[in-house]
Formats: sequence, C-alpha cells, structure tokens
Amino acid sequence: MYPTTKETASLLLAAGSVMALSAAWYFQLVVGLAPCPLCLDQRIAYYAAVPLGLIAFFLARSDRSGPARVLLALLGVAMLVNAGIAVYHAGIEWQFWTGPTACTGAPVATTNVLSALKGARVPRCDEAAWRMFGLSMAGWNALIALALAAVGFAGATTGRKA
Repeated sequence: MYPTTKETASLLLAAGSVMALSAAWYFQLVVGLAPCPLCLDQRIAYYAAVPLGLIAFFLARSDRSGPARVLLALLGVAMLVNAGIAVYHAGIEWQFWTGPTACTGAPVATTNVLSALKGARVPRCDEAAWRMFGLSMAGWNALIALALAAVGFAGATTGRKA
C-alpha cells in the first residue's frame, strides 16, 4: 500500500522538524553557539511538529483524514508563524529594524549591578553568529519553515472529497 499525501506530508513535517532541531542542538552543543531568545522561540514550532506530525500520520493511516487534515493545516500555520519570527530575526541581524531590548545589547536598567553581572550572558539577537551563502541561521530557518508550511498545506488540501 502506497502512502497517501497526508501520510507523506505528516512524516515530512515530523522528519523535517527533527532535522531542524538536530541542527540547532548541534550548533548549540557541539559548535558552541548559544541561542539567543529569538532562536529559542523559533524552535517551538518544531517541538510541536514532531509529535503532532506523527499523530497526523497515524490519523491519516487509520482513514481519519479529516482530523489529519486539520492537524496538517495547523502545522502549516505554525510553520508560517515560525517563518515570520525567523524573517523578523534575520531583519534584526541585518539591522533593517531594531529587536527586543532583552537581546540586542540595549542598556537595561537594574538596581543591583553585582547580581546583573553574575547572571548568564544572553546572546545578542542582532549579531549573526554563523552564516552560509550569506544567510544566517535565522535566514535558513525562514526557508525551512516556509518549505514545511507548504508541505503541511499541501497535505491538508490534496485528496479532498468534493
């Protein structure tokens, strides 16, 4: 039996999310690039897509295409939001606009300077720690998330009964 479009899309979403998270964790743990707050926000959709993609796969496999279609559409929306966060982050890195003060190096008022100095260094969102072919990790994440959004929407809309 050949997999349906919904089954294939579900597995592609789950597998693509696992690969994106694996790359993020590799850069964090092996290469030593600590993620900024926006980088961490971009991982949320992938964390959700792994189990939800697998659930959508098993729903589609058991001929429950309606709920599988809804999950795939929701995952498509989640990936679009993720791509939006990634584009926003890349724009901050390219200095197109300013980012949140929590991670762009802007001064933060504090009453206890000593405890602030002891706190962990938050990586800056406005500095790209790594680039390949001119794109930062945020830029690559935008492309990956857009591709996965297309997969989710394709799986949700193909094979519909009239």
